[in-house]
Amino acid sequence: MLDELGEEGCTLEEALEQIFADLKRRGIAVETMNLAADRGQADAQFNLWWRNINGEGAPQTEILKTLLDDPQKAAWFRKAAEQGNADAQFSLGYLYDNGWGVPQDYAQAAFWYRKAAEQGNASAQYLLGRLYDNGWGVPKDYPQAAAWYRKAAEQGNADAQYSLGVLYYEGRGVLQDYVQSAAWHRKAAEQGDAVAQSSLGLMYVEGQGVHQDCAQAAIWFRKAADQDIAMAQGALGGLYYDGVGVTKDYVQAAIWYRKAAEHGIAYAQYSLGRLYDKGQGVPQDYAQAAVCYRKAAEQGNADAQYSLGFLYDYGEGMPQDFTQAAEWYRKAAEQGNAKAQFSLGNLYYHGYYHGKGVPQDYAEAYFWLDVAAVGKLNAQLVEKIVKDRHKAASQLTPADQSRVQQRVRKWFEAHQEEPQ
Repeated sequence: MLDELGEEGCTLEEALEQIFADLKRRGIAVETMNLAADRGQADAQFNLWWRNINGEGAPQTEILKTLLDDPQKAAWFRKAAEQGNADAQFSLGYLYDNGWGVPQDYAQAAFWYRKAAEQGNASAQYLLGRLYDNGWGVPKDYPQAAAWYRKAAEQGNADAQYSLGVLYYEGRGVLQDYVQSAAWHRKAAEQGDAVAQSSLGLMYVEGQGVHQDCAQAAIWFRKAADQDIAMAQGALGGLYYDGVGVTKDYVQAAIWYRKAAEHGIAYAQYSLGRLYDKGQGVPQDYAQAAVCYRKAAEQGNADAQYSLGFLYDYGEGMPQDFTQAAEWYRKAAEQGNAKAQFSLGNLYYHGYYHGKGVPQDYAEAYFWLDVAAVGKLNAQLVEKIVKDRHKAASQLTPADQSRVQQRVRKWFEAHQEEPQ
């Protein structure tokens, strides 16, 4: 499209005149300008217009979209870009990057971003780094990504500061360095970058690159949460629930968990369900707990799967249904949830004879109780598991016990993660 438009023969000055007229019709304030015909004046006019329109507070992306309502007007970007104007080169790269008025072409985006970046355009430097980071239009090259991010970051580009911080955190293209990561995250966060604020909060929780300080974490999580970053909302809810870095407050925990849950964050959905289950910060409501647990459980959250199984097991908030209880216990048990393993083992021990939703199977009972015995459970529950495991084992022959123990060993070999 741009190649075709570039052949129509209009001058840069004529194209700019059309753009100004169009912007005025749309109610966008621009200073009236007499456009000179020579190349140097046209380039100066481009810079003056660019500063003027950005001074109105309109994001560059919205300006570009406005111009491309009539794709013929895109030709003027190429003309100015070919004359060496860095802002126009960046803009042309952005059109190719996003496929606005032209077929999306990352290689062309990289070509024009590079020209602008080499002239010091910070936005182009950041976006060229992003292309190298992702291997879009150029070979994936983390050191090159880091180099371009750094150039933009040192000019104060918040996106680049955050992205460079991520590279330092993950050790991609640079040596892993949590201190450097935290420093660049902070620069972006102080400019209001919400994702950087959330990430910096997490670094304060974990003590990565900074001294562990949950009060500082809460400050940064709140800044990000107020900008609707779901992970920060969930994390802030967790701090209020535990009373870490802030005063324990179940009402506040519920408020922030709910905001994150509405974004589909499984941890927050489970945590909000737990509040309804226990009546903490909200009226106790098993039916609402079940709704929240189910949303998280269907996303694979093991704690929610166990909790939903428990509600089915005991008929709280829903009709009692041992078959459903067994199904959700199994999903959680297979992810290593020790409480679910214990509960599933008990269902198999009692079986249909006691209406427990699964056939009575002492070998399965023994298997799940043996797996559960090494989980992170309180001493009283572990003692009960051991007793129940012994009862299940007593119903098996030595050969059957041996086969189950072999299954247990294989299960732990396949599940190397720490028991829950």
